[in-house]
Amino acid sequence: MTGRAVVIGGSLAGLFAGLLLRRRFTVDVYERAAGGLSGRGAGIATHAMLFEALDAAGIGWRDGLGVEVRERRVFDRDGGVSLDYPYRQIVTSWDRLYSLLRGAFPDSRYHDGKELIAVEERPDGVVARFADGSTAEGDVLVGADGLRSKVRAQFLPEVTPLYAGYAAWRALVPEAALAASLHAAVFDYMAFCLPPGEQILGYPVAGPDNDLRPGRRRYNLVWYRPADGAALRRLMTDESGAHHPLGIPPDLIARSAVADMRAAAATVLAPQFRDLVRLAARPMLQAIYDIESPRMAFGRVAVIGDAAFVARPHVGAGVTKAARDAVALAAALEAVPDVATALKRMEAEQQPFGSRVIARARELGACLQPRLATAVERDNAMRFRAPQATIRETATLEFLGT
Repeated sequence: MTGRAVVIGGSLAGLFAGLLLRRRFTVDVYERAAGGLSGRGAGIATHAMLFEALDAAGIGWRDGLGVEVRERRVFDRDGGVSLDYPYRQIVTSWDRLYSLLRGAFPDSRYHDGKELIAVEERPDGVVARFADGSTAEGDVLVGADGLRSKVRAQFLPEVTPLYAGYAAWRALVPEAALAASLHAAVFDYMAFCLPPGEQILGYPVAGPDNDLRPGRRRYNLVWYRPADGAALRRLMTDESGAHHPLGIPPDLIARSAVADMRAAAATVLAPQFRDLVRLAARPMLQAIYDIESPRMAFGRVAVIGDAAFVARPHVGAGVTKAARDAVALAAALEAVPDVATALKRMEAEQQPFGSRVIARARELGACLQPRLATAVERDNAMRFRAPQATIRETATLEFLGT
């Protein structure tokens, strides 16, 4: 099959799709943001499925994808190590993956500052219409435009983000800022602290400009804290009173919200994490949502990655799932001449996979939900309040049998 492919969204899912589809199509990627996406992400856990997708896309990743962590540990409230668990895993950063994928995709085919308005299907193709009045025509259109997907909104308007009842504070702490004792305690580990109803974890990632040299790396922090609807609205409201419902830029987070977070760290976290939070100069805030799409294929249009499914971060599989979606999409379009039939084949494989990841993420996150509506949620919450379960099952894909 040959022809043209239009990819909406120039982040990781869109770049995976763009690179893999180039084997059979002329591909153009259209990104809403102007000026590039570098610096917009934090830490990412990797899995074998992600490595397979990188290989399929022709990305040389083995000489510096990230940092290898060989052990996990849990700190108790007083700073003692309550549990160690050997588990080897490469942890990386969004920036590192983006730079690898973006560097492999032709600049002439990557178009930023392109906000999608609508998709128009025709008998012989599909057209994307953008806010600047331009259009893009193709034989297939891939919606890889994330949580706020315009493509999903057009074809599945009933599917909207479902708030999980808690939010995550994120931060990157320079390795050089850590005192020697703190560095020895945490830096080579995926480390956890589990206050009642909360969870904080951290692990090492590359430094600025993807620097992996010792002393120049960073420690990635994620702190999950409950927040009801009113509390979330306050967190997502800047000092001018403007509300940012699906994401507030770090520079606009109210100083009072940051101060409250730092004060809480001093009272509920292990001393190692208190010190790390104190060293975090630019905290970020992420409301935790679920999105589960019942369909991924609509004629000549498909949605992949976060445009189709957004799982809570506890599985650590968001990027891996997006990459696997792109692999399945490319394989189906290579194997089946008819586009609509090929997209249905991809959907039959990937929609159940996405639902399994969503279900697993909900199991892991139940212990952080302020409200537990069912017996299943209560059972999951009890299970994952135990450090042994959390340390063994966070950011792994063993539940898939892989």
